[in-house]
Amino acid sequence: MKYAFSTLGVPGMPMSDVARLADATGYDGVELRAHPEEPVHPSIGVEERADVVEQFDAAGVRILAVAGYARVAAPGDDEPVYEELRGLLALARDLGAPYVRVFPGGGDGQSQEEADATAARRLGLAAETAADMGVRILLETHDSHRTGAAAARVLGPVGHKNVGALWDVMHTWLGGETPVAAHAVLAPHLGYTQVKDIASADDTTPLALGAGVLPLGECLGLLDDDAWVCWEYEKRWYPRAADLPDLLTVGREYLEQVGR
Repeated sequence: MKYAFSTLGVPGMPMSDVARLADATGYDGVELRAHPEEPVHPSIGVEERADVVEQFDAAGVRILAVAGYARVAAPGDDEPVYEELRGLLALARDLGAPYVRVFPGGGDGQSQEEADATAARRLGLAAETAADMGVRILLETHDSHRTGAAAARVLGPVGHKNVGALWDVMHTWLGGETPVAAHAVLAPHLGYTQVKDIASADDTTPLALGAGVLPLGECLGLLDDDAWVCWEYEKRWYPRAADLPDLLTVGREYLEQVGR
């Protein structure tokens, strides 16, 4: 397997430092949080994008994904969502990242059917743009569609190779889905998998991998040998959590062990 970590765990860290950190701790890639708080987001210019590519190339580290915040099932007009998707896809293309992460983001007052149809329509229309840019849009198991079954309700009707799934193992677990059940419905669509660990369903403060309750070994055991696995350590949302850089090497070693 190949291993990455998310810059959600090192908020605000300069890209040169992120690339060096990944190289020093043995990670193959990095998922870049694409938010205005961070150094990389859709508003940065051509020269800044080229600099980021150069920094990661020099370190021999892959930019795995641009983790955006577009909410494809959200109520409202389609055009603002399309515009956000186009910006994320262009950023991923320019960085050489194969994936763009999006959220479902279905809202209150929507029926399940309305949220599913909205997300499928938007993803279907964005799929050709993604194909033209050589990027794949991945719908994360999150918020309104946190289980694999819920994500599959959207992805099945889309039916396009440039639209797939990002399996966040915490959310499917919180949604009451076993790893086997989640993987079974996500496998035909799966881009890569996000792992993390927590103390309980009531305390989602990030922990070192293996220190919590999530069934990480069972999840990794279901993946292909060449799968990408990304550690999403949510330091940005839990500032009192331990610093990620000190945990990275042991975390990778843990993933290598349980993923055998």
